[in-house]
Amino acid sequence: MTTATTELPASRFALARQVADAVLFEGYVLYPYRASAAKNRMRWQFGVLVPPAWGPDHGEPSCQRTELVMEPRGRADVAVELRFLHPCRRTVEEVRADGTFADVPALHLPDRVLVPWDEGTEERVEMTVPVAELEAGEVCLPFTRPAREETEPVPGADGRTVGRLVRRTERVDGVVRLHADPLDLPYRALKLTAVVENTGDWTPPPEGAGREAALARSLVASHLLLGLSAGSFLSMTDPPEWARAVVGGCTNRHTWPVLAGEDGRADVVLSSPIILEDHPRIAPESAGAMYDATEIDEILALRTAALTDEEKREARGTDVRAAAVVDLADTMPPEILERLHGAVRALREITEPGAAQPVQDGPELPGGEALFRPDTPWWDPEHTDPAAPHGDRVLVGGTPVGPGSRVVLRPGLRRTDAQDLFLQGRTALVEAVLRDVDGGVHLAVTVDGDPGADIRRAQGRFLYFQPDELAPLEDA
Repeated sequence: MTTATTELPASRFALARQVADAVLFEGYVLYPYRASAAKNRMRWQFGVLVPPAWGPDHGEPSCQRTELVMEPRGRADVAVELRFLHPCRRTVEEVRADGTFADVPALHLPDRVLVPWDEGTEERVEMTVPVAELEAGEVCLPFTRPAREETEPVPGADGRTVGRLVRRTERVDGVVRLHADPLDLPYRALKLTAVVENTGDWTPPPEGAGREAALARSLVASHLLLGLSAGSFLSMTDPPEWARAVVGGCTNRHTWPVLAGEDGRADVVLSSPIILEDHPRIAPESAGAMYDATEIDEILALRTAALTDEEKREARGTDVRAAAVVDLADTMPPEILERLHGAVRALREITEPGAAQPVQDGPELPGGEALFRPDTPWWDPEHTDPAAPHGDRVLVGGTPVGPGSRVVLRPGLRRTDAQDLFLQGRTALVEAVLRDVDGGVHLAVTVDGDPGADIRRAQGRFLYFQPDELAPLEDA
């Protein structure tokens, strides 16, 4: 067994880490940011790796497995950074008359109400390994985070200690395992396998233990950042044709790898417990993290600002991150709030400084119909709406397909919607052929056997697929 550790270059994962931070704290504390809220009583939902002795009986995993294809060049190294939260149980104690401390359900202070809460401490495990070493055999890096207990005095309005916070953290043990296997492909490529495993030896007591006891010894929001010093990774959702079969055969359990980092580069991967698309980005309009559903900043900011003073006091006492959200909402200038409203990303390429000038003649649709022209806004109701349904048909695999055609759904790998798994291989009826303002073709369909098909048809609420995501039924 060989292990290696090193400090990663500061710039290697900088951009990817912005998204990784959102993954790390997704669901950490939810609106209304109070520990007493029902939704905040069920903690830690993403990337939880529980102790092996607890998981099998409760349906939660103790390991994650990432498989992806890489094309290293020369004497390349693979840099790995495991990140997770180490749960920390915080209890609240109040000073008694005799100077001793006793547990209390809440400690009321002028600016906040302190309550018991499970915090999360960010942990990192880092290593860099030559690709040649991964080809020679498995490389393992075991790690341990010890149990500890800390106290923090809580002063009152007059400066005297009125209580204390006690933080207790249980020991967690784990291992990162890496190996690379050569692939029989036209170009030099390897399948990289990275396994993160909770190896803790804690076992539940004979009388049993709840999830909270297991969570205290778990890796929470566990995810990996992977980087190649020379070479590139292949996209799992849009690989080159020569590697499509191999990429499709990769097994990823409880995690999903996507290309991260700068656009146009493929040397960094984020393997996340949340399904993402390649090169995910934090919205530039976001003024700060809100930890809720990755995330609806405008609504959350308005709702948080509307909390009562008592609700804000409890939120501030729940967690320092919750306190920061409350303060952000209370101090957000109107121009920042306005920036959160109605961002249109599709227009950014042609409105940013230095962008190419618009062409004088718009692109042509099949048959010579203009998509738009500079002197005729596409939203003008007196002119043809290019996004309206068309009665024509499109060729799919050499077969004309249009309204009334029956097809088999085959959602493409470019799509990251997990619901597509349920539609794979289902038959459907094409209701309309539509084209968007960029000339893209979409087929609106209703799925055979859908009891709500008539309602969808009446309301015009269809499912939409591109031509390469379906196939004509041979008997149609």
